Amino acid sequence: MENRRTEAIIEGILFAMGESVEIGRLAEVLELSKEETREILDEMKQHYNREDRGLTLIELDDSVQLCTKPELYDYLIRLAKAPRQLSLTDTVLETLSIIAYKQPVTRLEIERIRGVNCDHALNKLLEYDLITELGRLDAPGRPLLFGTTEQFLRSFGVRSLEELPELSTVQVEEFKQQAEAEASMQLKV
Repeated sequence: MENRRTEAIIEGILFAMGESVEIGRLAEVLELSKEETREILDEMKQHYNREDRGLTLIELDDSVQLCTKPELYDYLIRLAKAPRQLSLTDTVLETLSIIAYKQPVTRLEIERIRGVNCDHALNKLLEYDLITELGRLDAPGRPLLFGTTEQFLRSFGVRSLEELPELSTVQVEEFKQQAEAEASMQLKV
């Protein structure tokens, strides 16, 4: 295997893993000796240092990790401190509302209320840490139960679920109409 290709494979592995990888394991995967792998890693270190790149290779015990250069940490901190903008579509917000008011609630109960599949909305809400799995319902199939998180409370500026506004019957009816319209659009597709 040529060195450039091997470097690309190592770089891809280290990036995907996101943590240190034992040099012996890299050698094993590459079907090279540990010494040959170390030589390639040394070439990569020189390349990263010589090219004034944003990344570097660090060695920890008998492992290696792809990292951001220390002189770039200030930029990372600025980005990490910037508040993350949540992009919640109407569908995701409706699903979140159902969970907030009905928790603990199963996916099937949410879909029964909305009238449409809610897998995408649930995945987005889990990703944003606005909901969490609370356990399983003691029923056939043991479906997952969902509820809101502390992040949900912080994001919506309430200290407890008791502070959530009460839904009027008009709002409930509007939710049903929107869900029915969405369901009919999915059937047409």
